[in-house]
Amino acid sequence: MRVFAKLTLTEFRLFLREPVSAFFVLLFPTLLVVILGSIPSFREPTEDLGGGRVIDLYVGIAVVLTLAMVAIQVAPAVLATYRERGVLRRLATTPVSPLKMLGAQLAMNGIAAVLSTALVLAVGRIVFDVALAEQFAGFVLAFLLTLAGTLAIGLFVAAVAPSGKAGNAIGTVLFFPLMFFAGLWTPREVMPDILRRIADFTPLGAGERALSDAMTGSWPNLLSATVLLAYLAGFGLAAVRLFRWS
Repeated sequence: MRVFAKLTLTEFRLFLREPVSAFFVLLFPTLLVVILGSIPSFREPTEDLGGGRVIDLYVGIAVVLTLAMVAIQVAPAVLATYRERGVLRRLATTPVSPLKMLGAQLAMNGIAAVLSTALVLAVGRIVFDVALAEQFAGFVLAFLLTLAGTLAIGLFVAAVAPSGKAGNAIGTVLFFPLMFFAGLWTPREVMPDILRRIADFTPLGAGERALSDAMTGSWPNLLSATVLLAYLAGFGLAAVRLFRWS
């Protein structure tokens, strides 16, 4: 455990040395909330949202944005780069196994996601009076399911990407359509029925719906939980079978 903790701390320090990645994971989701919350109409109740406010929706979407960047963009590029440069192969000859390195990288991503999410929720609550999750345990469950499901996809990308640049490119290609269905550009609550139905079966759309349920006092709905577990099982198994250490 001591070795694992040191590895995780080292990975986190390396992450912070990449200012672009650190900014977009740790600060950009909160900055997005601040920018959108500064629009007066987004702070007013609207009939299209059943009396809710746009900024209330975007706090949950910003949490999903954090998880997407950590799992879909950062993790695949880093792990594919480690393999490309022979880092994992060299670790295989030391007491620090590649598996421990992989676990430390995943733990670091989880910590970064938690920190970013805490900042988003704090700013939303303090600055824009966005209520915290009424069902806190359900929010934690939805957060973990979404993180696990999206990280499984990220690991699969890292497994098949031939290089760090390819991992980053694949992650970017996946990021934008997945975030569309999570409601980044148009909240899913105002999407046409067909798009909402499609979104329910995408990892980030299911995650946003599960988090929204928790924010309004309910447990994550069964469909969203099932979809996220299916992504975790399917892509997780594929990543384990296809991942190469060298």
